[in-house]
Amino acid sequence: MVTLANSVIDGSVRAATAPLLKPDGLAKVMPALGTEALFFYRMDTAEHERRAAVGAARLDRMHALETLMSLPVGLPVPLSALVQRERRAVRVLPAGAADQEQRSVTRRAVRPLDVDLAVVRATGWKRGLEEAGRFAPYCRRAMLLTRRPARMSEALVEADFYGIGVFLASDDQVEMVLEPRDYRPLRHTAAAWSFVEELYQRVR
Repeated sequence: MVTLANSVIDGSVRAATAPLLKPDGLAKVMPALGTEALFFYRMDTAEHERRAAVGAARLDRMHALETLMSLPVGLPVPLSALVQRERRAVRVLPAGAADQEQRSVTRRAVRPLDVDLAVVRATGWKRGLEEAGRFAPYCRRAMLLTRRPARMSEALVEADFYGIGVFLASDDQVEMVLEPRDYRPLRHTAAAWSFVEELYQRVR
């Protein structure tokens, strides 16, 4: 049976995704959202190095991410401009997330990586749609089918409706039969940032 792990080793999935992705990206199989996926991502080198230099703590609390998103990056915000609840939230931000002076706070933390594509492996296309669909709020999505569906046209219509790409594995080869739709979030959310932080802890 073709698995994500051996597909990564022989390079077949990476080769199939090459037309979709930037050449400087990385890839790793990781568990997330109750399934396993091959994630293609690009590290923000400057942010990664900044965090290492200041010994930044993990950003794994939703409230902290929401607080950071309310602040501009790199611009001092007077504490007097914040309401009491916001000042309390700023004071308990994880180390390295922001520079705090007596009268101001300056956000430093940004997302440490960009997720370009998540590929889930599935024997059936309906299961593949369900598992790939879990990543809809976060990145571009595709499923790697390990056998050709009996109703291929139906599978492709359904996948296209949800914007999920389809790759078909055969022996040691992987063919892209449906290109995944581009990821265009309606808005940036703390939940999406939290998802990125979770992956970052697995690849840093």
